[in-house]
Amino acid sequence: MRVLDLTDPLGAAGARALVGIGADVLRVDPGGDSGGDDLAARTHWHAGKRRVPSGDLDALAAEADVVLESGPVDTLRGIGPGGVSRWPDAVHVVVTPFGLTGPRCAWRGDDLVLASAGGMTWLGGRPDGPPRPPPFGAAYGLAGAHAATAALLGLLARDRTGQGQLVDVSAQEAVAATLETGAITWIHAGRVPGRTGGVYEHVAHRVFPARSGFVAGGWSGSERMWTDLLAWLVEESEAEDLTDARWSDPLVRWLERAHVDAVVARFVARRSAATVAAEGRRRALPWAEVVAPARLTGNPQLRARGFFRTVRDPALPGGAVEDVGVAWSPAPTPCLDALGDAPAEQPWRQERRARRPRPGRRPLDGVRVLDLTWVLAGPYATRQLAEHGADVIKVESVHRQDPTRFAPSMHLRPGADPDDSGYFLNVNRGKRSVALNLRTPRGVELLRRLVPHCDVVIENFSPGTLARWGLDAASLQERHPGVLLVSMAGLGATGPWRDAVTFADTLAAMAGLTDATREPGGPPQGLTFGLGDMVAANAAVLATLTMLAQGRGGHVDLAQLEAMAATVGPEVVRAALGEPEPPSAGGVHRAAGEDRWVAVAASGADRRLRDVTGDTDLATWLACRDPLDAATVLQAAGVPAAPVATGRDLVEHDEHLAARGFYPVLDHPVAGPVRHEGVVARLAATPAVVERPAPLLGEHTAEVLGGLLGLGDAELADLRAAGVTT
Repeated sequence: MRVLDLTDPLGAAGARALVGIGADVLRVDPGGDSGGDDLAARTHWHAGKRRVPSGDLDALAAEADVVLESGPVDTLRGIGPGGVSRWPDAVHVVVTPFGLTGPRCAWRGDDLVLASAGGMTWLGGRPDGPPRPPPFGAAYGLAGAHAATAALLGLLARDRTGQGQLVDVSAQEAVAATLETGAITWIHAGRVPGRTGGVYEHVAHRVFPARSGFVAGGWSGSERMWTDLLAWLVEESEAEDLTDARWSDPLVRWLERAHVDAVVARFVARRSAATVAAEGRRRALPWAEVVAPARLTGNPQLRARGFFRTVRDPALPGGAVEDVGVAWSPAPTPCLDALGDAPAEQPWRQERRARRPRPGRRPLDGVRVLDLTWVLAGPYATRQLAEHGADVIKVESVHRQDPTRFAPSMHLRPGADPDDSGYFLNVNRGKRSVALNLRTPRGVELLRRLVPHCDVVIENFSPGTLARWGLDAASLQERHPGVLLVSMAGLGATGPWRDAVTFADTLAAMAGLTDATREPGGPPQGLTFGLGDMVAANAAVLATLTMLAQGRGGHVDLAQLEAMAATVGPEVVRAALGEPEPPSAGGVHRAAGEDRWVAVAASGADRRLRDVTGDTDLATWLACRDPLDAATVLQAAGVPAAPVATGRDLVEHDEHLAARGFYPVLDHPVAGPVRHEGVVARLAATPAVVERPAPLLGEHTAEVLGGLLGLGDAELADLRAAGVTT
């Protein structure tokens, strides 16, 4: 795959991901490489690319499969009048702050502004302080990840249609699709989640101070998470009153969470963070030490899996530096050269291999996915596949309950039941549900029989689970040669920590993200939404699309930790080089109204800002102004700014998202008409379709088992009576 890279920092993560899957990426400098004078950032973002002269862009684009372009709309070089691509034969992926259409398409935004406009900033920070965005360019990273998957979707669509197309990726929408419960709590419960200082609202996890350092962990999830933690406390004679019978009721524990957390906090405070994390891993409990990015290279799990790679560059001290790898690669590269000039004699391309046109127009029409995932990371990945045409068969059970369907804390709306859980509805739309009791031999056999009818199997169980069902990678290949198995365990299928149990917060702690949520002089707070889950999900989608585009089966062993650690690369390189953190311009400022804020990407020394505020300092100028009015005035003056949006703001009051139709309504048989988060990758010629709500539990059991396996009514009735199906 030949990629022409016309990105600025907004799309840099997308180009790096394409390098990681083996693309030949030609970098055309858009007037200053991403990272500016930041050596660490330049080294990280551009290793493995080749620099080419920017003289004749049309000739370069004519020889490219994908043109990846990013930046404010008025700076784009490949978009002509009327929003038409200048290079219609290529898959032209364009990443802009707010999209190519809509009333705010001309608005500008850096990472802070986009994290705020998309709803992530609101979720961070303490209740008594300003909202805080996630660290390390999370908004840029999400936009880039969706751009990379959009490139693969466009190539798969080109195989069907023989045509290139324009793909519109809005960074604001990439963020707004990644809030976990940030917006859907408003949709389903009419409530806006507040800032909690790092305490999760819907799972009993948080950051606890240890005798030395900090740990992330908790006691939500399966009942075993509680019983085994309690057993640990009892062994150490530190359970206090938690052995009383009343605490065996999960609802009591949830309602009186503050007391349980206090007992656990006292237990953790008597031990070092490393001790708690190590013993937690040994007991298969979700606990992890909070580490700084500089310590990532010492992680034995990442080391054992060959995650890191060396970037060679004569300009670097010693000629090389160790960097993180990518979220997923089909063939990890231990060494890469820094950005260098392409040889003049380099042939521009090899002949594209001929492909037989396939029926259907959407990129994944005709692809069937067996979805064995649960909770968030896996379902968010398979949801994206369904949007672009895949037939996703979700296998679930009342015996191994997905908490997003069954846990009351995840129903969001009081009185909801497992069939209209707001959390489940949002990440499982467009799928078919087959309910199998996999504790029975007949249930497992039915699952095995489904495999030959599917092109892709995706799972996020603990390593070894599929093997117990006879569905490990080797067994799957025997049953269905060429099938693609995508595994996305927390730490991967190999390595010394492979059996560790992980949650989003523990992975963020291991990856260096949690440590960066400290306020000056304060403890780390952590992230109160599953950013890491969605980062891992995007990596799983990229891996699936890459293998499908190459026509390959086999086993993708994706580690969610590696997907998250890949986002902190510049910090790892910076630590290795001894470079200071570059200063950041702008921040979040209070505006008029209760708990209303504006993100501004400029400092007081910015001339454009002084032209707006005059002799008044920015804080005073903003304090008496409505957030949207203030942001509008600043944007008109060329200063990137946006209100710090809540979930309610996004769903109810954002005219730009409304104009782009970002919250479509689906009619659910139990919940009724419900708004859902929209699709991020907008393919002009082969658009995604959001038309079917999440399934009821087992809604399609008879349809799938009858249609694919040929089971008749009598056999289906017998399976239901025996408790094998629902």
